[in-house]
Amino acid sequence: MLASLLLIGAVSTTPQMSVQAAAQSVVEDGGMTQAVNRMVGGIASYVRWPSGTPATNRHMCVVGTPRLAPRMAPDTPGRGSISVRYIAASAVNADCDILFLGRMPATDRRQLIAWVRGRPVLTITDDDAACLYGAMFCLSSRAASLSFSVNLDAIARGPLKIDPRVLRIGAGDGGAG
Repeated sequence: MLASLLLIGAVSTTPQMSVQAAAQSVVEDGGMTQAVNRMVGGIASYVRWPSGTPATNRHMCVVGTPRLAPRMAPDTPGRGSISVRYIAASAVNADCDILFLGRMPATDRRQLIAWVRGRPVLTITDDDAACLYGAMFCLSSRAASLSFSVNLDAIARGPLKIDPRVLRIGAGDGGAG
């Protein structure tokens, strides 16, 4: 099941404000890189890794060439930090808590998605707006807005817990809970 979300409406919690701010910054100042970084940080704020995995510092591995943000530096206000490493598909390992998939050969993408299944790794891409190729979250840009889709099947295949409020952001109810 695939849920598409367009970021609109008011929000009330820190992760939601990060994701909402991402959409606003594209509209207000044209800062797509800043918006993507806020959105990635906001999405990561909704994720609960299995117990035993430290929550204060996450490691994001960027594979391929991001389309929307040439410089990845996720913004996680008050929620720890995310360090970023740019690596080749063949270098992905268990040190990656978040796997950001940019433009890359289809064979590399398939291998990485297969490797992630069952592991506590959050997958985000900006090179699959329809969210068909196995990433959990798929960023897309249309006109002056940044949005994302959620691949519920991909989420269900792994041990990560995603706060259900992330599914309500685009519904305009703010996800208050």
